[in-house]
Amino acid sequence: MNDLNTLRHAVHGRVWLPDDPGFDAVRRPWNLAVEQPAAAVVEAAGADDVAALVRFARAEGLGIATQPNGHGATGRTSGTVLLRTARLDSVRIDAAARRARVGAGVPSGRLQAAAAPHGLTGLPGSSPIVSVAGVALGGGLSWFGRAHGWVADGVIAFDVVDARGRQRHITAETDPDLFWALRGGGGDFAIVTALELALHPAPRLYGGRVLWAAGHAPDVLDAYREITAAAPDGLTVWFDLLHFPGADPMVAIDATHLGDAEEARDLLAPLDRLPRPLSDSRRMMEVSELGGITAEPTEPGPGLSRAELLTGLDDTAAKALLAESIAPLLSVQLRHLGGAFARPSDTPHGPLTEPYALYLFGVPADPATARAVAGKQRGLAEALPVSGRKPLTFLNPGETAADAFSPAALGRLRRIKQHHDPHNTFHGNFPVGG
Repeated sequence: MNDLNTLRHAVHGRVWLPDDPGFDAVRRPWNLAVEQPAAAVVEAAGADDVAALVRFARAEGLGIATQPNGHGATGRTSGTVLLRTARLDSVRIDAAARRARVGAGVPSGRLQAAAAPHGLTGLPGSSPIVSVAGVALGGGLSWFGRAHGWVADGVIAFDVVDARGRQRHITAETDPDLFWALRGGGGDFAIVTALELALHPAPRLYGGRVLWAAGHAPDVLDAYREITAAAPDGLTVWFDLLHFPGADPMVAIDATHLGDAEEARDLLAPLDRLPRPLSDSRRMMEVSELGGITAEPTEPGPGLSRAELLTGLDDTAAKALLAESIAPLLSVQLRHLGGAFARPSDTPHGPLTEPYALYLFGVPADPATARAVAGKQRGLAEALPVSGRKPLTFLNPGETAADAFSPAALGRLRRIKQHHDPHNTFHGNFPVGG
């Protein structure tokens, strides 16, 4: 029997055990539709706490599942200590070298806010509250990925605690295999306490959302296909079908452009030939304002998601996408990929050659609705030209690492796991062992 009470003496940070008040709240993941069991929850005060926790877990035969706030959780945490890293929150910008060093708990929005005064940017996704480390460990799709590739491509070094409880600095030179695995292979190999990554020039940024009534969706999708067929790498455009409770269905275009407003307007000119929109928030903005474009929720809630990569978006695919209402889904999103995503990448994912990513989301208000949401997601996926693989950070709890990686990459990841963590102390959201 594990004496989990001794955890309180092993670490300086806070420890919650199952009988403690508030335990059920702190063990919950971001997605409240996922049940996440845990033997204990530890909020580390620093890297020394992480090392002490690893030594404790090894001695007691426990696993560790690491989460800043629980994005991407799958519930595969039975018998583990849930490690919260939100207090590992340092941010250091080296503007001259165009580099940043961030703690494992730093959300994307904080890095963007720190980089913005220097005319620099990280590679942020749509949500400013997801951790930089979590995104990088999963590969990472970004607003600026068409210009700069995977978030993981830009990682220069990791500070980690390994399975023996040692604090180590990992680079391509010090440990090529572990460095490769950490840049997109998930959280199965070591606990990242900080990472160093490249920043990119962003002296000018234009972006925003244009919103129409859903009846204009065919014309909006035609304009979207026209824009993305010739888009330069600095332009990223997403297409959204939206149906929120209590509101009429809508269709939106979300865009960012690494450049000035005049050039962006020229590139997005097909949108100006469409009927007058309900709203248009496009403007010059700071990189720290990107999270406002899609205005994703900033508080936990239940959800069911499914993602796919599309091999194309021809007339047949466009017709299938718009064939019927998206209900009971709340959103159907197409993200334009290509550009630097499709170029060589020494990461577990490798190049992302599919031109579009599809993301389907609904809320499982009750079991019947959950079944309807899953059925709608399945029907849309079966009607569209999907490639059969998907990014690790887009997997849902019912999927595995085999849905993200090629057999060769997955085999290499498993060998690295066995070498660096033979006792399976570290439990990533999507274990490479299955």
